[in-house]
Amino acid sequence: MEEKSYKYQEQSLFSISWPLFIELSLHMGIGIIATFMLGHYSDSAAAGVGVANQLLNIFILVFNVTSIGGTVLISQNIGAGRLKYARQLSRTVFGLNVWFGIIVSAIVFCFGEQLLQLFDINGKVFEYGLTFLRICGISLFFESISLALSAILRSHGYTKESMIVTIMTDFISIIGNIIAITEIFGFPVTGVTGVSWAIVIARAFAIIALIYFVYNRLALNLNIKDVISAKKEDIKGLLGIGIPSAGENLSYQFSQLIITSFVVSMGTASLAARVYILNINYICFLFTFAIAQGTQLLVARYIGGGQYDKALKRGIRTLKIAMTASTLTSLIIAMIGSPILETFTKNPEIIAVGLPVLWAIVFVEPGRAMNIVLMNSLKSAGDVRFPVFIGILSMWGIAVSLSYLLGVHYELGLLGVWLAQGADEWLRGCFALKRWLMKPWERRVTAKAQVSI
Repeated sequence: MEEKSYKYQEQSLFSISWPLFIELSLHMGIGIIATFMLGHYSDSAAAGVGVANQLLNIFILVFNVTSIGGTVLISQNIGAGRLKYARQLSRTVFGLNVWFGIIVSAIVFCFGEQLLQLFDINGKVFEYGLTFLRICGISLFFESISLALSAILRSHGYTKESMIVTIMTDFISIIGNIIAITEIFGFPVTGVTGVSWAIVIARAFAIIALIYFVYNRLALNLNIKDVISAKKEDIKGLLGIGIPSAGENLSYQFSQLIITSFVVSMGTASLAARVYILNINYICFLFTFAIAQGTQLLVARYIGGGQYDKALKRGIRTLKIAMTASTLTSLIIAMIGSPILETFTKNPEIIAVGLPVLWAIVFVEPGRAMNIVLMNSLKSAGDVRFPVFIGILSMWGIAVSLSYLLGVHYELGLLGVWLAQGADEWLRGCFALKRWLMKPWERRVTAKAQVSI
């Protein structure tokens, strides 16, 4: 048992992160491909699906409550050598996400149309968005279970297996997109409907594959008992970390919904440009997300094993790598911005709106890298409330307020929105750096020592 625990702690950032990088690339890539294909099918379809996706992403955050809490707690217990308890937590994560999946899918199915109407979109954009929302709402149950199973595998060090499943599910989605959009082999064009059903089928397949890997790699046989019964202490521990952590993400998604409503008022060209640029923007922070997640696992294990200096240095080293990589990537994309945008749309109005925004991304991304890496590391160290407090304060006080002020009031449009979000990312990133250098885990260790005395 000690050897297994030691093995987990000694995994390098590279060995953990490269499968995560490929997996995230494929996850984001499938969204980019779907947007690309829908853009050639109809700009209204791309805009409608983009808005509906934002709504679905909010519900997916509910599932992240347990998967985030599970990733941190399972990793900490592995680092401390408590492997039996780590397996017990794995069962609880699975059981909770089954219930979350059932509840959320029912909400979207019953109230999806009313929720989409909050965006004040209409016509074809609304029709396409509603079609996508209703069909993909079915797959939220599958997505909930998939996130739980992926968190279990990653926490135990099996990031390659999760990557393999993503490759297979993306292949299914891509084939479905091609069939839905291109009339290949004489199939009728089903557009948004076909793309949506491809996602449902792919996510259903993902559950089967992930359950196989969990059983094969961990010898963990998940069953109905795990759904019905779970220890209250485990649930409390998972929600204690997961709710504040997911709360930050939930606040971000809600703030993005408000910002999207500002963009809707700027016209269809700005809305479509935002959807395309968000997909392009994923490329800039893809590497950052991967090494941030890898760092999160390592920091949790170091903290669990009492290796605090190692945790501190790991966070700072990752920060330097992420800021450098995101800056260079965003600069390259800005320099070849016109050809990139033209792969999504030939509409000159959309391209004219989007080009200045690509240069604004060069300003945004280093701050975002600082924010992502260090906020994730703070959560792994058990400092889960600080990211939520700063996140809510900055997202609404800076991102939303400045988006309206610069984008709408001063009529800078989409460029003003991106500059506002850049100010938000930099502010949160600087606060996170200061907090990390203060070594917040030391207060927890001191408090525990005083209690034991």
